[in-house]
Amino acid sequence: MKLCFNEATTLENSNLAKDLEYCNQHGYDYIEIRTMDKLPEYLEKNSIEDLANFFNNNHIKPLALNALVFFNNRSEKEHDEIIEEFKGLLEVAKEIGAQYIVAVPLVTEQKILHKDIKDSSVQVLKQLSDLAAPYGVKVAVEFVGHPQCTVNTFGQAYDIVQDVNRDNVGLVFDCFHFHAMGSKIEDLKNADISKIFIVHIDDTEDFPIGFLTDEDRVWPGLGAINLDELFSVLAEKGYDDAVSVELFRPEYYQLDAEEAIKIAKETTFNVVSKHYNIQDNVKFSVK
Repeated sequence: MKLCFNEATTLENSNLAKDLEYCNQHGYDYIEIRTMDKLPEYLEKNSIEDLANFFNNNHIKPLALNALVFFNNRSEKEHDEIIEEFKGLLEVAKEIGAQYIVAVPLVTEQKILHKDIKDSSVQVLKQLSDLAAPYGVKVAVEFVGHPQCTVNTFGQAYDIVQDVNRDNVGLVFDCFHFHAMGSKIEDLKNADISKIFIVHIDDTEDFPIGFLTDEDRVWPGLGAINLDELFSVLAEKGYDDAVSVELFRPEYYQLDAEEAIKIAKETTFNVVSKHYNIQDNVKFSVK
């Protein structure tokens, strides 16, 4: 099991350059790069070549570009823009060696039939799969545990990925999103584990299902999600890739970025090490 840092965790108190330095210093194996804000900011003063050189000369590596947002059920014009954005992300992924591009389903107040959501998602993901194949990049679909997301449970997302039926299209399994809309543990137990590409670890305050928002997330192991059950199933089924810590907690944005990165690693390690043998080469104490 490899440890990864998702840059949302320091969204308001850091930037890509700092995240890279601190995460590398504190022993993370991977980073998920935010393409909506932190990467463009980085490129104002640096180049993609600079970013590639950093990864080539340090332990930490790029796991994923996060994210291609709202890929399904779009207008023709919006769809064309999504495809062009994806092509650009593929070039970045190739240059820096990122394994995955995370794709997020549409969030909308519009009512869309389940059939239409599935048909659109499958069609677009097959197109993304075709475009990604020559690059050796995989598409990781992240369902979002919110009532207004068109794909908001693990079971629904898994069904879509199964219909796509491509080796380079799988899922992001986010513990918060799994909990937030009441996804079923039986669906995880019955899933083909090879279809889970990335695991996001997080926790949450104990609000009712359907009312949780990203801001309710807390450090892993300090909230209401039964993380031991989830990681027990993942380990039993043979998942042994990256676990990426991702939070959007306003209070945590008030911390010094390095402190947040340290706490994120320690709380993640404390949860995951009960189910996986993880070598932690950098020891520290939470203040």
